[in-house]
Amino acid sequence: MKPPIEWVDNRVRILDQTELPRKQVVLEFDDYRDVAQAIKSLQVRGAPAIGVAAAYGIALGAQGIKAKGKSDFDAELNQIIEVIASTRPTAVNLFKAVTRMRAVAAKDDDVSHTKVLLVAEASKIHQEEEQSTQHLSQLGAELFENGITILTHCNAGPLATAGYGTAIGAIRAAKAQGKNIQVFATETRPLLQGARLTAWELMQDDIPTTLITDSMAGHFMNRGIINCAIVGADRITANGDVANKIGTYTMAVLAAANSIPFYVAAPLSTIDLSLSSGDEIPIEERNAEEVTFIRGEQIAPNGVHVSNPAFDVTPHRYVAAIITDRGVVKDPYDISLKALFET
Repeated sequence: MKPPIEWVDNRVRILDQTELPRKQVVLEFDDYRDVAQAIKSLQVRGAPAIGVAAAYGIALGAQGIKAKGKSDFDAELNQIIEVIASTRPTAVNLFKAVTRMRAVAAKDDDVSHTKVLLVAEASKIHQEEEQSTQHLSQLGAELFENGITILTHCNAGPLATAGYGTAIGAIRAAKAQGKNIQVFATETRPLLQGARLTAWELMQDDIPTTLITDSMAGHFMNRGIINCAIVGADRITANGDVANKIGTYTMAVLAAANSIPFYVAAPLSTIDLSLSSGDEIPIEERNAEEVTFIRGEQIAPNGVHVSNPAFDVTPHRYVAAIITDRGVVKDPYDISLKALFET
């Protein structure tokens, strides 16, 4: 697989996820507005990967600023940052990346040096995601017994993280440890990230994978075929509530009803201790055509009312454990998550 995100010769390269799995198309951007559009259009997606793309987008925009004075430079940079920050509201990694890039820009009064610092910080954010996802994947793999079948929803592999993966990373690490595991991947409507991306990534690693529709999960849990579930996250609040792709809440409730552990894997960059619960997480509402069309083909009648929230919130009571790069934590999450940031 080609790298999901790269910084090469003062340009941002992104593997277009909307074209997968049919073909691997690499987009090369020299304008930050194109990076912003790539985030909006899901050409790059997944909370950690969005944060990385946002950082590179800001660094890219900074390179094109012609102002020589720092005050004029800062004014233009702020406009660039606002464009990037407005792309998607739910993934907290985006806003953490923005905060870090703002802080770096404020460190130096020399415009040329500030541009260099911004590129270095974006690269550092990328490296940190690579390292943290690698580590949390090793920790997550320890939760999987040999011979089990794991359910996953949406996509939380290298494509979504610009690193090793979170939920899929733990599965990959278990396979690398020699464990005999199988995966059931939900197709993940409406944009089929599970069918298009997760199934493809798992097959790249020769992990036995069964693709099912979202509505089939309860059937296989009830039959005892699925032993546990693991997903990624776009934001985790201080009490352990989890925002993830729409349908995650359904999977968590089904898992609880069938006494199956439901795990969440995410780096610390996805944890937002500033929000006390999932009720405070902004939920992105996306275009109706994502529901009424598939690959340009209309599947619903003209004029039908559509609601298309991109995410839902899973209450922490359904989460058996949260796997992070600093350890695996369990309820009470208001204590255990906070402690992660104190180590």
